[in-house]
This record gives sequence, structure tokens and C-alpha cells, in this order.
Amino acid sequence: MANRINLVESFQDFKEAENIDRPTLMKVLEDVFKTLLRKKYGSDENFDVIVNDKTGDLEIFRRREIVEDGMVEDELAQVAYSEAITIEPDYAVGEELYEEVDVLNFGRRAILAAKQTLAARISDLKKNNIVNKYADRVGELQTAEVYQVWRKELMLVDEENNELLLPKADQIPSDFFKKGETCRAVVRKVEMRNNNPIIILSRTHTSFLEKLLELEVPEIGEGIIAVKKIVRQPGERAKVAVESYDERIDPVGACVGMKGSRIHGIVRELRNENIDVINYTTNTQLYIQRALTPAKVNRIGINEETKHADVFMDTDQVSLAIGKKGVNIKLAQMLTGYTIDVYRDVNDYADFDIDLEEFADEIDQWVIDEFKKIGCDTALSILNLSIDELVRRTDLEVETVKEVRKILEDEFENEQDQEDLDEEEEEVQDDEVAETESEESEASEEN
Repeated sequence: MANRINLVESFQDFKEAENIDRPTLMKVLEDVFKTLLRKKYGSDENFDVIVNDKTGDLEIFRRREIVEDGMVEDELAQVAYSEAITIEPDYAVGEELYEEVDVLNFGRRAILAAKQTLAARISDLKKNNIVNKYADRVGELQTAEVYQVWRKELMLVDEENNELLLPKADQIPSDFFKKGETCRAVVRKVEMRNNNPIIILSRTHTSFLEKLLELEVPEIGEGIIAVKKIVRQPGERAKVAVESYDERIDPVGACVGMKGSRIHGIVRELRNENIDVINYTTNTQLYIQRALTPAKVNRIGINEETKHADVFMDTDQVSLAIGKKGVNIKLAQMLTGYTIDVYRDVNDYADFDIDLEEFADEIDQWVIDEFKKIGCDTALSILNLSIDELVRRTDLEVETVKEVRKILEDEFENEQDQEDLDEEEEEVQDDEVAETESEESEASEEN
């Protein structure tokens, strides 16, 4: 018995080191010793392996039917009567003989092999536990400690010392972490590499922003406000479309909070990423208009078949709509699902028009004739129509129409710039005249 207990206790080192629960370890122990029995006897069918999950005791019993001497046909399942009574005199033919097997009979090499097998089984069990734990947490927020900083990724450890990876591509460009710091991210995926579980985290995934919103905005967690869609350019800008299921609650106001109290914490976590929170709507024109925030839109032309929108706005709003490095318009397109082209509104041009024939040196005559066929014989008459409308009504290619519009827009911009210069010159001249008159007046008063 002492040998049996010592053997089981030696296996307990695995249980403590790998944090495996006791019942599971006992089941693994049972399987390991059944494997030993199969190797030694060829079968484990007539053996009972009993592991006491409270004391850790391991007992192995061999079961054989007692038969008349000379009638043994299967040595694994039967035992001669003469042999049985040497173990217990009260046995009779037809009864079952239960005999305890001493684990030392397996031999030292077999026991070492069992320990190696157990180590492998425990290792696989731990890997499966990690995979199962995090497979159910994909998309969930995870807080971990930075354990190692490498050039291409960070290694973090969770509360159970499981290793997690945060690749450089999943970090916000301005992220900077030191060893020992706490980092928040979402579980992006779980995969196996060389039979080892790899947990990949991300701070750039849209679900990271979504989970931060759930933390800061109770109404989202309660289901009163729904996050319809999120698009991000990590570290630059994000757009969030939200909808309220309670008419009394303003979804945008609830997400932003009093004086921005709720959104500010998220912005800091995202390294000062600008966040535009907008009201979701099924009205396509209004949705596109809101998606282009902070720019103000004058009017929109939409082609539902091609999912294309021509947006017209004042000159000073065009750069806002496009955004730094085109980020704003790119996110607006991702949010709405429409290809968006932004144009300076014709109403913003000077109050004059130009005959199309005056562009004959830049535009082929046959192209001008095509426009005239649909009644567009001036520059503004073309600029007043969307590209899709012009392509539909003429036999011209999209690229040709875009090129013509560019020529016309450039001409109006040049005219506008010249007018601005003329106005500036007139103001300078007026200032000079006023200054001369003032000097003459002062000289007259002195005389």
C-alpha cells in the first residue's frame, strides 16, 4: 500500500504544476495504468483500476473465473481451482477471484514510461483547456500584464499565467507599452501552432471599440441602445452608428455623455482616436450626410443600382469631408456601403456661366456635341448633373465625363481665384486712397 500511495503522490506534482482539477487527474491516471495493463497482459478487460479522488490511492484488481484444474482455456479470464485456494481457501469453482495487482510488478521502466505518458496527457489537457476557454471568448475584452516586449509583438500573461500575444499589426500605431504594464485588448482569434495554443489579441479590431462602449455606456449593455456598425482607422478616426430603442433617450448624447465624459475615456484608451458617433437611419441620403461628419452637405445624388453617391458641398467643406489622408470619406464609404464622390457645389461658383464651345481647345468637339444633344451647352448645365446622370443620358464613358467635369471645375476655380485677387487688390487700393486722404486732411488741419 505504501508503494501505491507514494506512486500516486509522485504524480500529484503534475496536478499542482498544471492547475488541473483532481477528478480529471484521477481519470487520466486510470487511463494511463490501463495502458500499462494492455502492454503487460495484452488486455485490460479483466482488470479494474480504482482511483480514490479523495485520498489519491490507486488500486488495481484482477478478475478471473475459477475453473476445474486442467480446464483453463483463457489465462487472462480464468484461473485453476488449485491456484485460487492458495490465495483464499474458501473459494469454490464457478466463483470469481479478485486479486490485487502490486504496481511494482510493472517494473521501473514501465512506471517511468507511465509518468512520461501522464506528462504528455496533462500537457495536452492544459492546451485543450486554454483553447476551450478562449475560443468562447473571441471578441471579448481581455486585461493582461505585459510580460515581454518584442519588435513585432508583445507577450502578455493573464491571471492564470497563460501566454497571450498582441502582434504589431493589432496594436494602435501610437501604442507604447513597458514590461509590467496592464494592457486591454479583445481576443481576436485562437489557433494552434506546432501543437501549441496561440491566443491572438487585438486593439485595432472594431470589436475593441464596441466593448469599450459597452463598458462606458450602460444603455448599450442593457440593450436600450444598439451599436449598428463601427468602422475604424486605428489611431486616426472611427465612426459609430447607434440606434435607440427608447424614444426618450438620445443615443448619440448617451454615448458621448455629459460634456464628453463617457467618450473621453475611450478616446484616451484609443490614443486620441477621433470618434464620430452618429444616429443610424434607413434614409440613405441622411445616413450618408451624417457619415460625412464633420462636413456639411448641400445635396446628394444617389444611384441605388451601383451604390454610388455624388455629394455636393461648399468649397470649405470639401477638405473636411475627405479628411486627412482621405480617412473621413473612406470611413464614410465603409459605414454606408456606398461609393462617395465629393464635389464643390455649383451654387458656390461665381454668378456666371461659360459656353461649352469655349472649351474646344481642351475638350474634343464630338464630346461637346454629345452634351449638346441632351441640352447641356454650358459649363453649369453639366456641373448641375451627377456623373451617373450624364453617363446615362449620353453615350460617353464614365472616365470621359469625369475628365470633362474636372476641366470645367478647374476653370471656375481659376475664375474664382482671380476674382478673389481682384477683390484683394481693390481693397488694397481703397486702403491706400483712404490713407492718402487721411494724410491730406491732417496736413490741411495743421496749416
